[in-house]
Amino acid sequence: MANETMADFEKELTSSFRVMKVGELVKGMVVDINDEQVTLDLGYYAPGVIPLSELSDDPDFSAMKDLKIGETIEAVVIDTDDGKGNVELSLKEAAEGAAWDKLREMLEQETIQSVRVKESVNAGVIAYLEGIRAFIPASQLALTFVENTEEYVGKQLDVKVITADERAKKLVLSAKAVLKEKEAEHDRQRMSMIVPGSIFEGTVESLMPYGAFVQMDNGLNGLVHISKICMKRIKKPSEVLSVGQKVKVKVLEVKDGKISLSIRDVETNTSDIVTDVIEEFDYKCEETPNNPFGALLAGIKLDD
Repeated sequence: MANETMADFEKELTSSFRVMKVGELVKGMVVDINDEQVTLDLGYYAPGVIPLSELSDDPDFSAMKDLKIGETIEAVVIDTDDGKGNVELSLKEAAEGAAWDKLREMLEQETIQSVRVKESVNAGVIAYLEGIRAFIPASQLALTFVENTEEYVGKQLDVKVITADERAKKLVLSAKAVLKEKEAEHDRQRMSMIVPGSIFEGTVESLMPYGAFVQMDNGLNGLVHISKICMKRIKKPSEVLSVGQKVKVKVLEVKDGKISLSIRDVETNTSDIVTDVIEEFDYKCEETPNNPFGALLAGIKLDD
């Protein structure tokens, strides 16, 4: 027991006389917290002090709230003598290296984090993540571009890290990425409830050479292939459709996050639907009867 006590004493004695260097990472126990500084017991002949300015760049950080007497923390030596016989330390420098490691991990794993917007700046807003100042561009605040970024100050946002460049001290976050992910998940849930064969009202959103994209009244989008637009063969969708036009569509298939639709096949459901479609959309899809007997009768005029 005496040997262990002596060994411990010798270790502490040796530690107290070691020479500290600027930039060195040291550990110490918090022994005092006040309005000016945090004091650490370094097991050294001189105590370590962390000025408030060296605690954190995060305005939400509070020494009284985030640190506790008796806990051991790491700090970086920034001056071996502050003029008062203390070793001056920086908590934020020690935390910064570990913070960037965490931020890179967040970027790679696409994890969602919650941050509070602290201020509005040119073209975006500022928040803090892991004590690091981060920029959220106006284009990444919402699903649509935000004109007035002042409205976001004080708001809590779920974000993803999209840039974490330690060398350039550049941290960029995106709330839009999280919102798009949530929207996609919501769409997947709605898609899972769609039954092939269902008929929906919809609006033509865009026309492509191969078909028309239609937004259904349930908010989901689907493609009507050119072969499924009209009973007759057409060269391009614009021959019978226009952007903004109201249509009725039948769901053919829901696969891999895509919805295949048909306007033509709505006709096969009920005669009422066929009439509505033709009258409402003024389709010019007349076609000669496709069986020989029908074609023969089409050319015969019967006398009264």
